[in-house]
Amino acid sequence: MEFLHNMEWVLPLRSDAATAIANGFTWLGYTTFFLIALPLAYWFWGRDRAMRMTVLIAITAILNGWLKDLWQDPRPNPKYWLDQRVLGSYGRPSGHAQVAFAMWSLIAWEIRQYWAYAAAAIIITGVCFSRLYLGVHDVDDVLTGVGLAIIGLAIFAWLLSPKLEAAHNWPMLTHLAIIVVAGAVLFITWPNGEKPDSTVGVLALLFGWVLGANMDRKLAPAEPVLPVWWLCVPMGLIGLVILFALQSGLNHAAHALGADGTVARYAINAALAFYMTGLAPLAFRKLGLVR
Repeated sequence: MEFLHNMEWVLPLRSDAATAIANGFTWLGYTTFFLIALPLAYWFWGRDRAMRMTVLIAITAILNGWLKDLWQDPRPNPKYWLDQRVLGSYGRPSGHAQVAFAMWSLIAWEIRQYWAYAAAAIIITGVCFSRLYLGVHDVDDVLTGVGLAIIGLAIFAWLLSPKLEAAHNWPMLTHLAIIVVAGAVLFITWPNGEKPDSTVGVLALLFGWVLGANMDRKLAPAEPVLPVWWLCVPMGLIGLVILFALQSGLNHAAHALGADGTVARYAINAALAFYMTGLAPLAFRKLGLVR
């Protein structure tokens, strides 16, 4: 069907204001957003909720990356592109659409309020349409991403079911071993001779996340008691400033040591996540900001 792949219809919709809005929505699917959203969710929204969200995002990203390289479906003609960050990657399924649908649906389900479902619908629609507007995905890519997100959410719901409750309580080392084995399996099964470097990097982040969260729970088993909101704001901002300073410092150190390859990137991802769930909460408690 021509409509699934034709991009001419987006051109009359473009304007400076619309492009700015589309770029805003599409930013919600890039790494910087997740480096901000994930730690804030862990620090202020609840450890269990943030853990579920992070695991779902990781699973969704892995499935998306694997299928992209399996299908190797080309993106629309570059003459339509208003987002050059996609250079060198395939089209179907849209990662933005897939992750946005999965993540914001889960957030709405966790909150279980009408306004949350409405906000999730607006954000999901905005992110999906932004990829069409910016010309980097066609309708087929976006619909496939949404369909896979629905399937992924169904599988994730099964993983959270009481039938698998015992697995949730396995020792930390078992969970870490599963992550390592999953990374090895991806390297073995990755299709068409492509490399899963960036996707396995998501698993490295999950590794550090689980390690830090386990330390956090051992040091503070009870849910943290947060300060008043006007203290939460500078607390979150300072925590994020340190996170991005740590990222920059580790990247510069790896480059100076000549170790800025794939393994170094995995180590940096794990270190950043360990800071998010382990070191930052510890610092907040030591400073008396969280009880």
